[in-house]
Amino acid sequence: MTGTSQEILKHLPYLRRYARALVGSQERGDQYMRVFLEAILADPQRVPADGNLRVQLFAVFHDVCTLLHATDEQAAEATLEGLVPVETRLSQLTPTQRQVLLLVSLEGFSFEDVGFILHLPETEVRDQLDAARREMQRQHPARILIVEDEPLIAMDIARIVEEMGHTVCGTAADHAAAVALFKRESPHIVLADIQLKGGDSGIEAVQEILTGISVPVVFVTGFPERLLTGERLEPTFVVTKPFRPEALVSVIGQALAMHPPLAPA
Repeated sequence: MTGTSQEILKHLPYLRRYARALVGSQERGDQYMRVFLEAILADPQRVPADGNLRVQLFAVFHDVCTLLHATDEQAAEATLEGLVPVETRLSQLTPTQRQVLLLVSLEGFSFEDVGFILHLPETEVRDQLDAARREMQRQHPARILIVEDEPLIAMDIARIVEEMGHTVCGTAADHAAAVALFKRESPHIVLADIQLKGGDSGIEAVQEILTGISVPVVFVTGFPERLLTGERLEPTFVVTKPFRPEALVSVIGQALAMHPPLAPA
């Protein structure tokens, strides 16, 4: 394997994270990744040898998956029209707003880099990010369950959630408490670590929680690569510890935009 190929492999988990968060689905996000990988394997020259490799990869990803994403956006809008009340859909982010929000806040790209990736002037990138943040402020308040065994981290997450205007309906440090709180509080979204008190697995706790019901789950973990292999059932939304507040805010906002509560909390 060439040096360039090895460098590309290092970036694939984060491209996969971005793809899943962008479309709100592991299945569709991983399909985007398959299309992207097939494209660069068929034509390696799509990835220039010069420049910032990470930026180049995200740019090629967008170029390759533009048509696929447009089709998904139309399908998602049709689904929302059929299932979600108009007043709940008022705060939906546009496709470009979501792209800019995730590229800047979750993936940490500069405005200049995002402009290159999306073929937008830097001023437009800034405007789209501002618009995305305004739209998130209009989202209906949601009930959020925090599954985290480190008290200080749980408090920090709770502060961010409440500053967004949402409600923390409970905090759990182990598997049993997480499942019990979910059943009692019926949250709209779950924020979970993968390693819990007493050696419990946050992944297993979430798997039990999601038996028979579907709500978005954001994993906040120091080991994101474990959840971004594309080889098994894995989460759609992943934030890396130590996290930047804006990364957590953007992913919560995206999760609620793609999976809005059916009624205000």
